[in-house]
Amino acid sequence: MILGLKQFFVLFVLLCLIGEVNAQNDKNKNVPNLKGFDEKPIHFGFLIGINTMNFNIQHSGASTPENGNNPRYAELLSLQPGINLGIITSLRLKKNLNLRVLPGISFGQRDLSYIDSEGMQEDEAIKIKSTFLEMPIMLKYGADRNHNFKPYLIAGVNPRYDLAKKKQNGLLLNALDFYYEFGAGFDSYLNYFRLSTELKISIGMRDILNHDGTGELLDLPYTQAIDKLTSRIFVLSFYFE
Repeated sequence: MILGLKQFFVLFVLLCLIGEVNAQNDKNKNVPNLKGFDEKPIHFGFLIGINTMNFNIQHSGASTPENGNNPRYAELLSLQPGINLGIITSLRLKKNLNLRVLPGISFGQRDLSYIDSEGMQEDEAIKIKSTFLEMPIMLKYGADRNHNFKPYLIAGVNPRYDLAKKKQNGLLLNALDFYYEFGAGFDSYLNYFRLSTELKISIGMRDILNHDGTGELLDLPYTQAIDKLTSRIFVLSFYFE
């Protein structure tokens, strides 16, 4: 989780720097692009993005006959890059405030490693691959437009359903989860379309671990080791409208 937060803030700073460069370049132009774009009641587009998926793990420290009275502890090995794709429907509610519905699909992977109480690590990590159908419903609040540049904030909720839900080696996860989402970005008004660059974090609301396990006796120690498992997803998105 610490590594993910560092990446999040580094990317956020980069966004701010890029936005400032765009704003400075725009001052040299006389005519703004896409005049009246923000006054349209509704507009559409598509998005592509890069994600990293993470877990927030609460350990149980369980000592049971199944794990030989030797508790295990799970940790995320590394953050793997994934892909987001979606379409945009944006409804203007009032000046600088839009309601956005962004149905899409995302792909990602998380690798869990287990360590016992004596510091011995399992030979193979548990690879958890996800294919999410998602439906973000967001409020987007923008500052006043500065020529061809405008920063904004976003917040909302996102239900996700994992199409790749199955018995993984070791763990069984629940398919449905709901996420709080918030972030920031900036709009760049180009000659023929608006390009938005956005960074956001998704925080899962539910415990997604199925505590009944996979049904395999050898997998029980992996489930017993975790008291609660929630999801975190960081997404860098590019919107074309």
